[in-house]
Amino acid sequence: MMIKSRQRCLCGLICLKLLEKERAMKEGGRKQGSGISSPCAACKLLRRKCAPDCVFAPYFPADEPQKFAIVHRVFGASNVSKMLQELPTHQRGDAVSSMVYEANARVRDPVYGCVGAISSLQQQINELQTQLALAQAEMVHMRVRDQLTSSTDWRGKASPSSKLPSCSTKSLLDVDLVEDQSNIGESLWSC
Repeated sequence: MMIKSRQRCLCGLICLKLLEKERAMKEGGRKQGSGISSPCAACKLLRRKCAPDCVFAPYFPADEPQKFAIVHRVFGASNVSKMLQELPTHQRGDAVSSMVYEANARVRDPVYGCVGAISSLQQQINELQTQLALAQAEMVHMRVRDQLTSSTDWRGKASPSSKLPSCSTKSLLDVDLVEDQSNIGESLWSC
């Protein structure tokens, strides 16, 4: 009987320790095993005591110091604090992710930041749309040419039932082309 009660006590102590560790992990790793609170990355960089209600602690954990360092370098701790306090709690994580992304982009490209990356991607999209339009036009041209060559009889003369109208290949093949083709060059549609 005594052994069973000791086992229950030990199991209870182990469960309590596990629950304490779980709570500490949920608090963002701010408490270590000795009970001393470890400052978040923001408070560590700013060399101040990390308060229990620190606005930075949930988003800038102590094990990711570079994350806050780059945001602090671009935006400043005071501005980041103001932005986070003005937002509802459920939107703060997304705001921090956006700030980290923008700060990294600003470090890589101080003038344009994210806008530079976006405009570069937009330029690539435009170039690829132009290439797609050219490829589609070439496919239509090849289909029309194949249809014209297959519509001749064995003597090389066109059969009367297979004559194509002069410039109506789009309606025959139902191929939609990209409308903006300003950089394509010479048109393949001219007859």
